[in-house]
Amino acid sequence: MKRTVRTIGSVDKLDLPFFGIEDLDCKIDTGADTSSLHCSKVRVVEKDGKEYLKFRVLDKKHPQFSKVDQLVSDFREKTVRSSNGESEIRYAIRTKVVLFGRTESITFTLADRGKMKFPVLLGKRFLKHKFLVDVAQNDLSYTEKVSAG
Repeated sequence: MKRTVRTIGSVDKLDLPFFGIEDLDCKIDTGADTSSLHCSKVRVVEKDGKEYLKFRVLDKKHPQFSKVDQLVSDFREKTVRSSNGESEIRYAIRTKVVLFGRTESITFTLADRGKMKFPVLLGKRFLKHKFLVDVAQNDLSYTEKVSAG
């Protein structure tokens, strides 16, 4: 079955069903290789002899923040180079996002994006073969969701 490529604008809103978050602002960034999610209190913990990644999605300054600790066993470390050329090691997780009514798998690196305008950045690894970016457009998925609902 051939996948339909959708047009997405330069910014939009997405849902993170695993974390119970809807309509979260995101920036579409074709210059970024990986996607990034704003998280706080990111740390590795041990439970029953197994390592888990514990974190909170967003932070207390964000209106959609809840003090719920997330615990995932499927995570890895990834080296990410920022736009200024500096490299840092971040944790990466797999989860799901909903855009245009479709649930898609995504890998997010967890980062402190508290000083950024958008808590989520969608990079080209996620966008490739799914979306065509039209920088003159905004909120195409969110507009479609609101008109359908």
